Amino acid sequence: MPAEPHRSTTAPRPFRPARPVVIGLLGGIAAGKSTVAALFAARGLRHVSADAHAHAVAGEPAVVAEVSAAFGPGVTAGGRLDRAAMAAVVFRDPSARAQLEAILHPRIRARILAELAAARAAGTSVLLDAPLLLETGLIECCDEVVFVDADETERRRRAALRGWPAGELERREAAQAPLASKRARAGHTVDNGGDLAATARQVDAVLAALEAAPR
Repeated sequence: MPAEPHRSTTAPRPFRPARPVVIGLLGGIAAGKSTVAALFAARGLRHVSADAHAHAVAGEPAVVAEVSAAFGPGVTAGGRLDRAAMAAVVFRDPSARAQLEAILHPRIRARILAELAAARAAGTSVLLDAPLLLETGLIECCDEVVFVDADETERRRRAALRGWPAGELERREAAQAPLASKRARAGHTVDNGGDLAATARQVDAVLAALEAAPR
């Protein structure tokens, strides 16, 4: 079964490192990085979500106008970018993806860096959740990196539950760094292929190790 958001009736023990850290997440498509990010956030880390910033950027009038001019009005709806329509274009056309990323990524990156700076100023540890953490260089902002793992069969099952057609997971994964490269950059692994309790225990173990590490 796919992991679900944390629903324990007992609040997890807050993460108390000797000094604040930035933990980045890597993983395959449909590995459940959002679930793992929520578990870290429940333990007191600030969840800096690239997807949340992307949603905000998708509603900026200047962005909507620029993307509409580049790709036509069919990729917008209600004054915002239509993410499903854009995905249908960019995950099948690398040149279109590069064009869209050139418009969106600098804006998203600027917002992420501003939030990281605010967290640093407040002395707050961060969970940085960015699908292109490695590809965009945001991994260099991280003190630690966690790889979220789930086997291919489980990831395919989760992708199907999202309503993705056959081959969509592979198309999306081809747009990212290889899984082997992601694994190689991570110092910790959380297996999110089982139940939520098992995943939560692994998150706690990672945080306990970071608390005990000299800094």
